[in-house]
Amino acid sequence: MSHKINKPVKGRVATVLAASIVTLSMSAQTPLPRPNFVVGVMIDGLSMEYLQLLQGYFGDGGFRRLMNDGVTITDLDYGTTVDAPAAAAIAFTGAVPAVNGIGSSHVYDSESRLTRPVFYDPTVLGNYTDETVSPAALLVSTIGDELRIDAGGLGYVYALSPDQATAIILGGHAGNSASWINDVTGNWATTTFYHDTPRMLAVRNRLQPLSVRLDTIAWTNSMAVDRYPDLPGYKKAYPMRNTFLRKDPARYKAFKASAPVNTEVTDLAAEYIRTLSLGTREAMDMLNVSYTVQPYDYTSDADGRLEQMDLYLRLDRDLQRLFSAIDAGPGMSNTMVFVAGTPRRTRSRRDDERWSIPHGEFSPRRAMALLNVYLIARHGNGEWINGYHDRQIYLNHDLIKQNNLDEADVRTDVAQFLTRMAGVTDAYTLDDVINLKAGVNPQAVRNNTVIEKAGDVFITVAPGWEVVDQGSDFTLPMVERSGGTSAPAFILLPNLRKTTITTPVDARVLAPTVAGVLRIRSPNGASLPPIRF
Repeated sequence: MSHKINKPVKGRVATVLAASIVTLSMSAQTPLPRPNFVVGVMIDGLSMEYLQLLQGYFGDGGFRRLMNDGVTITDLDYGTTVDAPAAAAIAFTGAVPAVNGIGSSHVYDSESRLTRPVFYDPTVLGNYTDETVSPAALLVSTIGDELRIDAGGLGYVYALSPDQATAIILGGHAGNSASWINDVTGNWATTTFYHDTPRMLAVRNRLQPLSVRLDTIAWTNSMAVDRYPDLPGYKKAYPMRNTFLRKDPARYKAFKASAPVNTEVTDLAAEYIRTLSLGTREAMDMLNVSYTVQPYDYTSDADGRLEQMDLYLRLDRDLQRLFSAIDAGPGMSNTMVFVAGTPRRTRSRRDDERWSIPHGEFSPRRAMALLNVYLIARHGNGEWINGYHDRQIYLNHDLIKQNNLDEADVRTDVAQFLTRMAGVTDAYTLDDVINLKAGVNPQAVRNNTVIEKAGDVFITVAPGWEVVDQGSDFTLPMVERSGGTSAPAFILLPNLRKTTITTPVDARVLAPTVAGVLRIRSPNGASLPPIRF
């Protein structure tokens, strides 16, 4: 097998782009079969290091099947994106947030001064939920959209995810249905934007509601504690037990971050495959699902390594069940599976005080109050700060205009003031982002910023500092820690030779690569060439 790259290039970005056009030569040089069924899997927080650590504990039909039988991309690079729905949007559209419109799962609405879901749409209704959402904010087509268009609407596209925003991205504009778990009721929910709500969704909500079952679900270690690798001695003496009791107002959010939610998704996905006969007709069908292996934050112990490893072990079994459902239905010989991880974050828990790690608390509410006092002293009375969201400060543009001030000058002044605040290591303006002067990698920052939804000033909180008082119900404090923005990906298809690509690959390459194998158009926002098999 040969890897062909056009010409030597310099720098990490160029390396990523070069990797995206690598050509993999097959010994037989025969065209890959066009499958009847496509399964897209997003795994939030997937880490190649954990896959390697736990490989000896996996069965043969889950992660091992992916690693042993298909293409492995060890480093799918998302630039500066760490938000799971935003990463999913890159993977399914082949476009960066600046193009696809999705920079995070929630955005700030300056008019109402409220944070709202990025897919909020008051023109539609919710099914089994009071959430009103649609894919209108997604500005480009997805792989699923192009598949539906290619088949003239005869192919089915369904999506299942614990998370609302991810479900809608996986469902796309033209999908039959996209469903998620509601944070308040635990119902499997969807939106009237989609016109095909599978009957088994209603049956599950009525006969097997999570609101009843959750009291009886306990997440415990799946094997003896002393068998888990790399655990310190003190952890091996204490088995884990996580429950989701009715008295806990955050129990659905905790459940959606746990290993049992992956089992819930797999149960429903297998039922979709069986009941809807996916992949057994002439038209090509698609089922997209998402799982999580992100660090579990809803424990009293700051050391969550046991939960972290158990997430992988249990997901391995769920993947095996998903693949078995495919084997029993259309068959893996007629199916393409692609799996894309999203970047792993560290646990949002502060280290114990006894370790004396430097830390502090950054309160956006206090920062806004101090900033407003400063601007009053500079420019006169008024409410100068419109709001705060996701480390972005939103200014009151009407008040700035009323005082005949230049917006860019005010933003620069605010950024300079914020950099003198405890816990802030850097602050840059929206103008810096647009002019490619923001952060260590200005182009990556620009690519991952949706200008129409962005704040006026962006702040970087010091590592180890805890962001508190964020205003959202049941939102845990977040501890800042630097980390990578890449994750592994896998492609499994009959006659596709086992290959491992260790060179960093731009995440935008995945969508056109999948489209190329399926012999359909790439999503209309995809700008990079596919990997050729």
